[in-house]
Amino acid sequence: MNVLIIEDENLTAKRLESLIKRYDASIQVLEQISSVSEAVQWLKTHTAPDLIFMDIHLEDDLAFRIFEQVSLTTPVIFTTAFDEYMIKAFKVNSIDYLLKPVNFDELSAAINKFKSLKSQYNQVDMDTLLTLLGKKEQEYKTRFMITVGTRIRTVDAADIAYFFSEEKITFLVTKDNQRLPIDFSLDKLTTMMNPDDFFRVNRQFLVRLPAIKNIHTYSKGKLKLDLQPVSSEEVFVSMDKVTDFKEWLGK
Repeated sequence: MNVLIIEDENLTAKRLESLIKRYDASIQVLEQISSVSEAVQWLKTHTAPDLIFMDIHLEDDLAFRIFEQVSLTTPVIFTTAFDEYMIKAFKVNSIDYLLKPVNFDELSAAINKFKSLKSQYNQVDMDTLLTLLGKKEQEYKTRFMITVGTRIRTVDAADIAYFFSEEKITFLVTKDNQRLPIDFSLDKLTTMMNPDDFFRVNRQFLVRLPAIKNIHTYSKGKLKLDLQPVSSEEVFVSMDKVTDFKEWLGK
């Protein structure tokens, strides 16, 4: 396996290479690159590596500028000291997001995840392919009819920020912060809404991706979300959903 390290701190890059070699001595580190401009030039003139380890703050700009200048399909494991870029990272080629200082267990888990995903894509047999082709595409709910007093209105799914439950009542919150009661439970809504757009982060909240303004990491991998519009209470991703949540971000 060939990997590329994009990191502007030489000691950090050397330590990362050491951890990679500790994981598997046969992995070849092709190059250590420290800037966006250098990375763009390298990627345009070399065969794509199997995997890229990428810091976000580089010598001349943020690493996201690379994706604006190069058509990059190689999976990326981000390694950074900042957690505020997590959402943006998973909207590009990220398969994991490791906070510095990266430890061996975290790096091993990230590479194992890369191998697992690669294996899944490479081992789709003909029976599986035919099964997938034969499946009817599921239809998800695109709008809701809401009754408010004597008025009836509709709300498009694209205008919904999130759903939440409070005292056994389920509410829909729109992007412009209208809070409207609806007749569906969160369990039912989880099956009705497109899972590419909505994720059940805990027992009380089903959120749409654009509503997640920031993600904060705590000890033991705990995640806290800042929603837009702002929720009246703190929103955490349940511990048993953290792995699935990160994979959802990276779809």
